[in-house]
Amino acid sequence: MSHFKRAAVVDGTGRRNVLTSLKATQMADSKAALPAEIISMILDCLPIPDLMSFARTSRRMQEMVYEDSRWVQRLKAMAVWNEGEARQRFEEALRVKREMIRMRAEEDSKKTGIGVNGDGAVRKTTTLFDAGLEEERQRRSVEGARKSGRTGALDGFETLNISLPTHTNQGSNSRAPMQDPEALLNIFSNIKSIRGSAREEFGKIYGALGPFYFDLVRSRSHVDPVIFRVYRDPEQQAQMLSHLQTFSRSDWAQGWRSREEKLTTMVGIFENAVLREFEQGYEAWDIDGRMRRYAHVLHVLNGGHAGIELYVQKHPIFTDREVLGHSMDCINQASAEGIALEPSREFLERLSLKINEQANIIDRVFPSGDDVLQILLEKVAEDILMEYVTPLFDEAHERSIPSYLKAVSGIFEQSMRFAISLKPTKFSGGDFTDKVKTIVAKVFEPHIDLYLQDELDYFKRIAETGVGEWENKLSAQEASTESFFMANINRQADKKDFLSSFKKVVMMPVNVLPSLPIGSPFTAAKPTSAPQVTNRSSLQVQGAGLSSYPLSSRPQTPSLTPNGEEYPIPLPAAAEAPTNELAAKAALMASKLEGIRSLFSIEVALDLTHAAKASIDRAAIFVRLGGQSGGEAREQCETIFVVLLQILGDRHVKTGFDKAVDHLSKYNPREVSEHQQGVAPLVTFLELVNVGDLISQMIDVFYEQQLVARKLADRNDFLDPAVKAKKKFEQMLDERVAAGLNKGIDVLMDEVEYVCATMQLPTDYNPTPPISGKSQAFDIGPTKAAEQVVKILESHTKMLTGSTDKTMLDVFNQEVGLRLFTALCKHLKRARISTDGAIKLISDMNIYFLYIRTLKNQDLLEYFKALRELSQIYLIDPSHAKEMATIIADGDRFHGIFRAEEVYEFAERRADWYQVKRDVERAMYGIGCVVM
Repeated sequence: MSHFKRAAVVDGTGRRNVLTSLKATQMADSKAALPAEIISMILDCLPIPDLMSFARTSRRMQEMVYEDSRWVQRLKAMAVWNEGEARQRFEEALRVKREMIRMRAEEDSKKTGIGVNGDGAVRKTTTLFDAGLEEERQRRSVEGARKSGRTGALDGFETLNISLPTHTNQGSNSRAPMQDPEALLNIFSNIKSIRGSAREEFGKIYGALGPFYFDLVRSRSHVDPVIFRVYRDPEQQAQMLSHLQTFSRSDWAQGWRSREEKLTTMVGIFENAVLREFEQGYEAWDIDGRMRRYAHVLHVLNGGHAGIELYVQKHPIFTDREVLGHSMDCINQASAEGIALEPSREFLERLSLKINEQANIIDRVFPSGDDVLQILLEKVAEDILMEYVTPLFDEAHERSIPSYLKAVSGIFEQSMRFAISLKPTKFSGGDFTDKVKTIVAKVFEPHIDLYLQDELDYFKRIAETGVGEWENKLSAQEASTESFFMANINRQADKKDFLSSFKKVVMMPVNVLPSLPIGSPFTAAKPTSAPQVTNRSSLQVQGAGLSSYPLSSRPQTPSLTPNGEEYPIPLPAAAEAPTNELAAKAALMASKLEGIRSLFSIEVALDLTHAAKASIDRAAIFVRLGGQSGGEAREQCETIFVVLLQILGDRHVKTGFDKAVDHLSKYNPREVSEHQQGVAPLVTFLELVNVGDLISQMIDVFYEQQLVARKLADRNDFLDPAVKAKKKFEQMLDERVAAGLNKGIDVLMDEVEYVCATMQLPTDYNPTPPISGKSQAFDIGPTKAAEQVVKILESHTKMLTGSTDKTMLDVFNQEVGLRLFTALCKHLKRARISTDGAIKLISDMNIYFLYIRTLKNQDLLEYFKALRELSQIYLIDPSHAKEMATIIADGDRFHGIFRAEEVYEFAERRADWYQVKRDVERAMYGIGCVVM
């Protein structure tokens, strides 16, 4: 309470008693004052009539009661206060006030005169006291006090009684707010958000709804409240009950909980009565009559959630499921291990038609508000779709994994189409389709984890089985071929291995091993009129009558017949098997060299990529779910691709290249009788490189179309598992190709050296001198050995064009050129070259130079230019030994490739070297000179 002092006590003599004053002071100070915060909390818990009475106790209490924030808080509790509107009105009032001040200042400036001297100075005056103004102000104050004492302030509470109305007070005063019931239905719409006027606005609401509220909470039964007698229409009764529920949120006085429970009970009784009417109309299918009317009544009362729940729970679609179909039809109408998706499609189409019919009914019955169709769809997904797919998936999983995978992905795709086919209601919103897809996705979420794991395991099993069958077929083919060739051979424990037998064969003066034709693996698509056989010599051994065993120029990939059975393994078309072990071993070696092309198969790669595509197509459907499930489906698609590369690369392609490289390392050109068509293992290895490059391109196209185009993988993310696996596969392929080409270069150079050693005749570079008196006929063309070397090199290097990247091809060509340069230098140091044979040598150097120029390597070309210049020293006549010495010592002539000492070593291979040696050395080193 506020501080106050008692009046001073004066004794009878008129003198002031000091002790009495001190006592009075102590009494005044002993009275404690409550803090303003506690008083404010007490005021919040007072009923409105008591609050008005409390405001009359003092001016300070009136200020606390009339404080605007107290009433704004009650308006906010009823959600009728708009802060934005209040701010706008306040700013508008400030603007008007500033405008009034400005206009008043302009009027005051007009009243000021001009000075005597004409200087126009404004005369400034100050009025200390205006008697007329003071009299007018005093008169207005007296009249205001007189009016306030008679009627009170018009603050919205002037029509209320100070005390709470009793139950027996049914007079006209308590019914005054009910004289215009229609106006009270829109009481909240007339409330304005004005700062400083919140108390008046709350007074309007309290004066309109307070009597109904307190009358209802005092009622003993549902027939006592006056609200049901004033308003007869259910729509108006629901409107007022809704207003009273809003008004009850501002009731903070003692006993508010019991009053709220009583109001809730009355509203529940009214809601149950309306629900009974709605249900009767629902059973009679009175859509535009009672269903529509009472759905709107429930919506006005509390949003209509109870009516929506009743409509969904008792919908006929949940009781007439027999009309839609059974999930087991998908299994009963399929084969033993398969599944039919036609019954599920028909089921979803019938369900879509029924739900689209309900969309029209919902628009006719329910007002705007909640999306009733979405609530119905949630119930349909839980009670119909879930019960349809779960038993079907469980049964399919027990029968076979392929049918289970097909069922999950296929029915999910059909369900997504079902979601798109549904028609929205008027109040469904623009994101209706997305919401329906989310509802459908929840049906499949319990099955996604198991499905994705089974999908990966199934593909892994299919891939491993495919590669395993391929390996088994190759093993069976090799065993059958060996068994055929060795059928008539009596094996003994002390017999030698294959290499020793093979050496015995090739040491005989007959051609045992046939040559392998050079061909591309991609030229088999040309139509042929009849089966072709190779143009090879029959395997013959001296002293043993062997029949011919024509072999196919290229074995076909082991595959299955259309009926699923294996094709018969091709065997040599011979009347009977060899009777000699050496001939059988030779034929077996030829068969292995022929079968090097089949070390890995493009058909197997196609089968694996098709299986991976089918698995990714099924799993990628679930990516559209988004969230965690969509992320897991995307990761599983990448994992399938990674498994594809692991099995195809490590178990199939890598193994094939390793075997091919092993064949190359074991190749010895001196053990082969025919060399007309190149190095057989290298030719087949290069064809294998072509197949490997084609498989690499297939994987690249598969990655771009199946993963990148679908946004399942990001090619720019170097940490992406699919990107890492793809780079690892390409790196493995490059390493195997590089290792094979390294071995291939060794084999190729061995073949070149073998050709130079066997086909290069001694008379090519050192022809026999002509008989005296006869002229020498010179052949200026290259030798057959040089032509054969160039043919071999050119055929092998061209096979790599287009099958490997340019960098690897350039490295291969450069290494071949350098190794050829070294081989030719060694060959020249072993030969004897005469002046007449120098023409042949120059021709050979020219053909080597022309071949190297086709490789388009300028650095390599310098080496063969030096070789071409080197061949000129053999053409110099012996009489010009000094000029020969000048050429040998000229380092610039050979572009730094050969030093003078190295050129001197080549010059020693002249046939007449001992004739010119002394003169050349004298010219070069001064040997034989005497110092004078």
